[in-house]
Amino acid sequence: MIIMSVDLGKARTGIAVCDKSEFLASPYTVIFEKSTKRLPERIAETAKEVGAELIVVGLPKNMDGTEGESAQNARAAADEIGRLTGVEVVMQDERGTTITAHSYLNETNTRGKKRKAVVDAVAATIILQDFLDRRKQS
Repeated sequence: MIIMSVDLGKARTGIAVCDKSEFLASPYTVIFEKSTKRLPERIAETAKEVGAELIVVGLPKNMDGTEGESAQNARAAADEIGRLTGVEVVMQDERGTTITAHSYLNETNTRGKKRKAVVDAVAATIILQDFLDRRKQS
C-alpha cells in the first residue's frame, strides 16, 4: 500500500511516501503554503499525485502527552484532508521528530537554506517510518 505522511507546519509542510511494500519511507516534497484553507487542498493534490492509499498526519502532542492548540489544528487539517481525498487518514504522535530530523541533517552536514528546505520532509519521513515500524509489529 502506498502511504503518505504529512508533517504540518505554519509555512512549510513536509511530505514523505513509502513504496508498496511498506518497507522504506522516503522524503517526497515540501509544500510552501501559509493559508490554513489552501494547505489541505495542496496536500490532497499531492496525495492524488502519489496515489496515496493511506495518509498519516503527524500529531504534535506536548511532551507530557497532552494535546494543545497545534494538535487540535492538526486533527482539523486531517479531517479536511480525508474529506478532500476520500482516503483514510490516521494520526501519528510526532513528538521529537523535528529534533531527530535536525540530528540527521547535522550528521550529513546539511546547513543553511538547503537545511531549511528539507528538514520538514525529513521530519515527515521519520513520522512515516515510525508508523511503518509500529504497523509491522502489530
